[in-house]
Parts: sequence; C-alpha cells; structure tokens
Amino acid sequence: MNDYPANSTRPALWRAADEPDQVPRLREYRAAHPDVIIGTDEFGNWQARIPEPNGETFVARHRLRELLNKLSALTSKPR
Repeated sequence: MNDYPANSTRPALWRAADEPDQVPRLREYRAAHPDVIIGTDEFGNWQARIPEPNGETFVARHRLRELLNKLSALTSKPR
C-alpha cells in the first residue's frame, strides 16, 4: 500500500480522477482520522489500515466512494 502522512502530497489522488467529488470527502476523512492510513495498491485498488488496540483492520475496495463508505461505517461505531 502506498501510505503517506496526513499532511503530505498524495500521488494516489490521480486515481480518483473519475470520482472528483470524493476527493474533498477523502481529505475530510483523513483530517478527522489521522491514524487511519489510506492509499492504493499497484492495481489501483483503494486500501485502508485502521489501527486497533490488538492489531489492525484492513479494508480494500475498488472505488474510493466504496472505501469511504465502509470506513465511515467502521469508524463511526464505538471501539
């Protein structure tokens, strides 16, 4: 996974060219959840790692919208 610190430039954003409405949503999510690492793999799939007390949760989706929907559902629940 290509992961970048929350305040860096993200080359993976070009992969969201067909979903430009999701880029602001991604930025908002990253600002609200700086511990979640979001990036893409070599095939263009979006991936995220959510740190947990005893490990991590890994989520992968083909579309950025799908990933953000899943992440919102996972991180809105109390852990």
